[in-house]
Amino acid sequence: MGKREFSSFITSAVERELRGMLLDEYIADHERRMGPLPEAERQRAREMFDHALGESGQWHTAS
Repeated sequence: MGKREFSSFITSAVERELRGMLLDEYIADHERRMGPLPEAERQRAREMFDHALGESGQWHTAS
């Protein structure tokens, strides 16, 4: 793995971790206000969140 590929790998891993942390925060906030979510709804939220970020899983940036 070259330097560029390694950098891309690290960037993708950090993005996945941040997306997961952000979604966990959203779910925790919702549950504090509305009560626990069933697992099926948690999964649906994850799918919708991933879809909102795009099929490629890349963060959308302002141009």
